[in-house]
Amino acid sequence: MAERVIPLVDERTAALAARLPAHGTSHSVAPSGLLTDTLGRPLRDLRISVTDRCNFRCSYCMPKEVFDKDHPYLPHSALLTFEEITRIAKLFALHGVKKIRLTGGEPLMRKNFDVLVAQLAQLRTPEGEPIDLTLTTNGSLLARKAKALKAAGLQRVTVSLDALDDAIFRRMNDVDFPVAEVLDGIEAAREAGLGPIKINMVVKRGTNEQEILPMARHFKGSGMVLRFIEYMDVGTSNGWRMDDVVPSAEVIDTIGREYPLVPLEASAPGETAQRWAYADGSGEVGVISSVTQAFCGDCNRARLSTEGQLYLCLFAARGHDLRSLLRGGASDDEIASAIGHIWQQRSDRYSQLRAGMTAEAHAQQRRVEMSYIGG
Repeated sequence: MAERVIPLVDERTAALAARLPAHGTSHSVAPSGLLTDTLGRPLRDLRISVTDRCNFRCSYCMPKEVFDKDHPYLPHSALLTFEEITRIAKLFALHGVKKIRLTGGEPLMRKNFDVLVAQLAQLRTPEGEPIDLTLTTNGSLLARKAKALKAAGLQRVTVSLDALDDAIFRRMNDVDFPVAEVLDGIEAAREAGLGPIKINMVVKRGTNEQEILPMARHFKGSGMVLRFIEYMDVGTSNGWRMDDVVPSAEVIDTIGREYPLVPLEASAPGETAQRWAYADGSGEVGVISSVTQAFCGDCNRARLSTEGQLYLCLFAARGHDLRSLLRGGASDDEIASAIGHIWQQRSDRYSQLRAGMTAEAHAQQRRVEMSYIGG
């Protein structure tokens, strides 16, 4: 059988220019904390990618045949500095963002990452409340960095863990990394007080669905929240097919046959996960069903790429270039107005539209890679 080659379309250079309305004109958008898009969705959550590099090669995110040793990563000069990230994050907070999640690539690969955490931990909402500052990581470097992250002001961590079986886990990360070291990192995060810890498992049919129950058994009663994520068509390099998706309803049915579950209310507006509690009171699990049950209707998340492009959807093709404003001498008021204008024009709802697409139309969609923008 001939080897399948998946072309990678580099959307990093396809940014839209961020409009800079004149301050004080009718087109200026001053921060009020009440910003909404065309569908009435507020801006509450900012995901910030701090690097496009990762030490894993998971097939659903950075398949090795595409992200090989010759892959052209962004040069360091293109990345936003920690000061630039903090400046932008402060403006988002003024617009109503209450939660910042740091992502990658693998964010702990960014040198002196705890310095950035310390800077962001100083941010406050207009009401004077601390920003909810969290991190998503593959856990490979967490054991050695958890204490420093907590000391810098990080509040919580989410760890990606797709299997407990070591052979399956090594196959999925495709760099022969042992699951024991990720489990050590999770324990280090728990001891450091970075909780409540969430564990994210991407479920792909024919790959790791047999790990659903072992994962549930392992984390039940641990105080950690295990969440199962439907395999998504983020980017175009992972060869996504609907046949590979294990619907969340099947996951809940699998767990429920062994451990009765009862549904819970969403923890916050715009929450991506549907929550279920173990009937015996020993904790909860969640499912993120962006393929079979789109939650675009109340999506309140913006995403900032590692070199300063603002994306309005995880499945977007192009971002809006904020770096040129940062480095071009624009004032805080001008940049805040540009952000406001971009969000006011937002109409993205890809997951809802996907259901009506033909396979051909879906294949023609251009989408930014998850490794570049974070999950």
